Amino acid sequence: MAVAAPDPGRLKRWMAQVCLRCPVCRQARRKQQGWAYKLVKNVESGTCPFCRAYAQVTGRAAHEPLPGEEGRG
Repeated sequence: MAVAAPDPGRLKRWMAQVCLRCPVCRQARRKQQGWAYKLVKNVESGTCPFCRAYAQVTGRAAHEPLPGEEGRG
């Protein structure tokens, strides 16, 4: 029997949406290189609460490309 992940709650989902719309995080997800990628990859887990919420809600890091956008540049 699989255990369902707990609902992250409205606040965390809202914070994840902020990360999804963040211009720096969007650039990092899209390009997968450059200053934005390095910044998001190094800062996301330790400093940015929006990046942490995004990772908790989606199960992927803020710098990882969105599903269906892998390989685009």
